[in-house]
Amino acid sequence: MNSKVFDKPVYLKERRELIREITCLEDAIDFLEDWPERDRDIVHDATLKTCYMAFDGHKPVKIGRDAIRSFGEKKGILVKSPGVQPWMIRSRSGGGRLSA
Repeated sequence: MNSKVFDKPVYLKERRELIREITCLEDAIDFLEDWPERDRDIVHDATLKTCYMAFDGHKPVKIGRDAIRSFGEKKGILVKSPGVQPWMIRSRSGGGRLSA
């Protein structure tokens, strides 16, 4: 198991209809690196620095998760866990099972 995985995912709104699941420090760093340059500020910089420090082992993973969650809160993009998870949706095709 990857030691850089969060105990619980963080959900951030990426666009109007798209919610991104952040499950580990790599996801958090990717999300922050993709953040538009024009919208970067001291909050973004501090969050990114914290996530990199956690990734490098200088801070606990929980601190990185707390940082990206706090970033989402401050930016108004933090979303509660979606009510329906992808694994809860039943496939109409039978989910790959073969008939006997």
